[in-house]
Amino acid sequence: MLTPERHQLIIDKIEQHDVVKIQYLMNLTNASESTIRRDLSTLEARGYLKRVHGGASKISDIRKEPDMLEKSSKNLHEKKKIAQEAAALLEEGDCIYLDAGTTTLQMIDFIDQEKDIIVVTNGIMHIEPLMTKGIKFYLLGGYVKQKTGAILGGSALTSISQYRFDKSFLGVNGIHKEAGYTTPDPDEALLKTKAIQQAKQAFILADASKFGEISFSAFASLDDAAIITAGSGKHSFDNYQEKTVVKVVKS
Repeated sequence: MLTPERHQLIIDKIEQHDVVKIQYLMNLTNASESTIRRDLSTLEARGYLKRVHGGASKISDIRKEPDMLEKSSKNLHEKKKIAQEAAALLEEGDCIYLDAGTTTLQMIDFIDQEKDIIVVTNGIMHIEPLMTKGIKFYLLGGYVKQKTGAILGGSALTSISQYRFDKSFLGVNGIHKEAGYTTPDPDEALLKTKAIQQAKQAFILADASKFGEISFSAFASLDDAAIITAGSGKHSFDNYQEKTVVKVVKS
């Protein structure tokens, strides 16, 4: 079987089954394990699939975006670990940007009030916990996206342009070696790009499920921000560490 034929067969099977194992592909194509692994690496780099432990899976719909309820209950343990690691980076008197999102929301619990941190955010869900902890914060203006509780639009871009940050902490829907950091909503992408530009340091907070995914709107290249993630022995971030700093917290 020629390589292009094998690649197309792999793509077709992933479309049919969502997840396929390496052994299944070996039997299907009569190819060696090393050949199938090379095929999967090539197809992942081209954005056709996502490598997972022991095989490959279908990439999510590039425009699909789960709501806050769905996101808040997914990979919660990992999100808390990531959030705690991110909060540990904060220094006395830091002015930070906290992006709307469930992992950045978890970060508020770990902010040390004694460090006199000032927060700027576009997250409606962030308001109550910030007030409860007595953390000084500024809320961007703009329209509210009901599904995610994010404040977006031209007014939000104008608002964020007034600030400079020591550190920006951002959520993401997809992290891909070639496509970079992506999100389904172009308005959110514009705001995330600006938040990175306005900061001395930028950090992407993402659990392992976001790696290899591609969403509709790119907002930064991999080397524009460091990544804080959580993983175990079955996760490999070597491909990403070639292009940016990846801090892996044990989950």
